[in-house]
Amino acid sequence: METAFTQHFRAALAWLVFPAAMAAELLAQPAPIAHWPLATDARDATGRGHDGIAHNITWNAGGSAEFNGHNGFIEIPDHLDLALGTTPLSLVGWVYTDKGLDDAIGDIAAKFDPATRKGLTLSIMSYSGVTSGQPNWRNLAFGIDDAKITQPWADCGRPGNCRMVFALCVWHDDLYAATFELDADQAGHVYRYAGGTQWEDCGSPDTANTVTTMAVFEGRLYAGTACYDSIGSSLPPSPNKNPGGKVYRYESPSKWTWCGQLENPRNGVADTVHSLAVYRSRLYATTIYKAGSGLYEYEGGSRWRCLGDPGCRVEVLGVYNGDIYTTSYDGPGRVARWHPSRGWQDLGAPPETMQTYAFMPYEGHLWLATWPKATVYRLDQGDRWAYQGRLGEENETMAMVVYNGKLYAGSLPLAKVYRHDGGTTWTEIGWLDSTPDIRYRRVWSMAVYKGKLFAGTMPSGHVWSFEAGCNVTCDHEFPPDWHHVAAVRDDSQLRLYVDGLLVARSRSFTPGDLDLSNGAPLRIGIGSHDYFRGRLAGLGFYRVALSDDTIAALARRRPAPPGPP
Repeated sequence: METAFTQHFRAALAWLVFPAAMAAELLAQPAPIAHWPLATDARDATGRGHDGIAHNITWNAGGSAEFNGHNGFIEIPDHLDLALGTTPLSLVGWVYTDKGLDDAIGDIAAKFDPATRKGLTLSIMSYSGVTSGQPNWRNLAFGIDDAKITQPWADCGRPGNCRMVFALCVWHDDLYAATFELDADQAGHVYRYAGGTQWEDCGSPDTANTVTTMAVFEGRLYAGTACYDSIGSSLPPSPNKNPGGKVYRYESPSKWTWCGQLENPRNGVADTVHSLAVYRSRLYATTIYKAGSGLYEYEGGSRWRCLGDPGCRVEVLGVYNGDIYTTSYDGPGRVARWHPSRGWQDLGAPPETMQTYAFMPYEGHLWLATWPKATVYRLDQGDRWAYQGRLGEENETMAMVVYNGKLYAGSLPLAKVYRHDGGTTWTEIGWLDSTPDIRYRRVWSMAVYKGKLFAGTMPSGHVWSFEAGCNVTCDHEFPPDWHHVAAVRDDSQLRLYVDGLLVARSRSFTPGDLDLSNGAPLRIGIGSHDYFRGRLAGLGFYRVALSDDTIAALARRRPAPPGPP
């Protein structure tokens, strides 16, 4: 006679088709504490009563939950069964993402209290608008924290002779740095991180003094070059006046393919590429200096199409909720929004803002970095700018990245890093560049790599890394379509699986360390980053660390093809 659990479990699997032998294999495996098939509702199929409350979810005809990326999520009330504590756990499920993204992918699930910095987060990082770069593209991340800094800022060395790390980018399990070189006989380079304080030179795409930006597009690494005006950073003028304004594709060390130059009949040829970002399966670029100003779309080969501008120079590109967002190098620091069918929309400038430097979706909203008071603003309903505090007594907020449940931001003139701790409170957590006798120091670039937060500086040109709690990241692109994901905490390590295969493991921690207990609900489709954009099915929560074999067996269940919403 079947137990109540077995009956519920069989019902939960009714939307899948698999052999009877596989069903028997699954029924012999550890039972989940909660299981949400997400086929037609948010009910818990185990019979334990952990039913979810669905908000703005579409139940897909193919047997999955559609999350719109704007306001859709499922909330499961806190319960002793879902208490995290210090014991092993596993969170598994099926994840569907589209190829042509026009939004951040966002959080798969989270049970995290931002006030106490305790809990877990599971998300897919697609970060654009981190000053000039797109540092993370479809990288799966699993983090836990107990309000601990487990690795204070560590010096990861200086890429070559650079004076400024303009961009960081994760690609094919490696971290790359793009640099500004000050001397007359030097050009901007790209370097690959080789661990410790070592960097391997990947060459200079052209003769310009800077590689300003990098992005992953169609599985390849792209970079833009510039004739950077270092006087604006209170550095000596660069004697290298060779123009940039070009985009290149990386082929192998010291081999780059030219992919065209930004120009248009009204403004002429650009000497600077400032930002790259991927939107709707196309690559976009900007240039901040007057010549060639505007937004450009890559058409393949060496062809770029100018899409105009909103009445000011277009600087940084962010992708959020279906649109491209742009910052401005012109006072009063206006922000604009662009869509292929609607064109440009001016969103104005926040109060006391002269320039705007970075975007980051955080807690489901778009956040903005500014100058000259290092303030941060949030874009609220009705396109209103809401003040979210200031980074100490700094003048400029630059790179902002969501990492293990919290928002981190870099600053000028002291090159410090701050963590957002609720409301308008920012906590200083590091001073990364203390070069003496200089007016400006920057933390301009950031990326999440190997479970750590990396930051690039000016004028020392060093890269630093930091870890809060314990984290594991898959530093390859998470592919589109349906894929099985498993996030596991065992006694001393975190593990990540995609389609039943182990793709990453964290450093080791002390058994019983990192108490994740909190009173927050478990949320599916939202966390500290952004509302999830895609589909989810068959989510299960276990109070054990599932084995490799068990996860492989769960991954052999293949969801039905996604039907229409």
